[in-house]
Amino acid sequence: MSPLGVAALGAVAGLTIFLGLPVGRIRSNAVGLKAALNALATGILIFLLWDVLSQAWEPVDKSLSSHQLGPALGQGLLMAACIGVGLLSLTYVDRYMKRRALALASPIRPPSGSEPARHGHSSHSGPGSPGPGGTATTTGVAIVAATEAESRAGARRLALTIAIGIGLHNFAEGLAIGTAAAQGELAFAVLLIIGFGLHNATEGFGIVAPLSGTRPSWGYLALLGLIGGGPTFLGTIIGQAFSSDIVSIAFLGLAAGSIVYVIIELLAVARRTGMKTLVAWCVFAGIVAGFATDAIITAAGA
Repeated sequence: MSPLGVAALGAVAGLTIFLGLPVGRIRSNAVGLKAALNALATGILIFLLWDVLSQAWEPVDKSLSSHQLGPALGQGLLMAACIGVGLLSLTYVDRYMKRRALALASPIRPPSGSEPARHGHSSHSGPGSPGPGGTATTTGVAIVAATEAESRAGARRLALTIAIGIGLHNFAEGLAIGTAAAQGELAFAVLLIIGFGLHNATEGFGIVAPLSGTRPSWGYLALLGLIGGGPTFLGTIIGQAFSSDIVSIAFLGLAAGSIVYVIIELLAVARRTGMKTLVAWCVFAGIVAGFATDAIITAAGA
């Protein structure tokens, strides 16, 4: 198979992420549905975190098994540093974006002419003027609108963060596909493509879970899909050119850190719903779904 053909199959493995993205356009605003979708996504990401960390640790474990303490220490420190960068960078970026959004939304001033009269002028409302009650109502509506807008913006930020974390993980998967193909193990590379394609189908669902009820545009969903799935194609191309444990560990570490951040955010959303039993069952279902797809890949010989 030509390098271009391998790269095309790598793109197919990444683009299966689009299969789960339409879920983000579900119209329902039911709290129970949102809680279930978020919890299911959390379960999938918990499995993905285990998968990413085990892949990142594998070269370190091999170095330790062969008593190569220097390489093991360097690889372990790189892994820890990249996990920290992935987690903390997203934390600070999110904090900055929230502060910026709050600064833009406040202070919310009442419409011109609705403030009480000052400097001795009469504060009584004339005919047709909104009066103090109208001012309070207008301000309250504005505050509610700003809160809803921030909630939608927060959901979009969280979905984008999930897509970035999954994209980093999928880049490392693309490296594995490309490396296998470059070494002449085409059958193994094809099995990896099939397996990663199955994984990515569930990951697409995890990306859009925070967007349920917000009705995102198809263009925004396409952008999320490219961020999450496109790196598989890039990784496949690069993996055919060279193989590097250091590069793989770095990207897997960044992916692990970002996934930890996303899990923290999703668990916070789950706690606010107060539906602990539903959340627990759906998290469990997500973890089982992740291991089930992994078992299929392993049984196929990948």
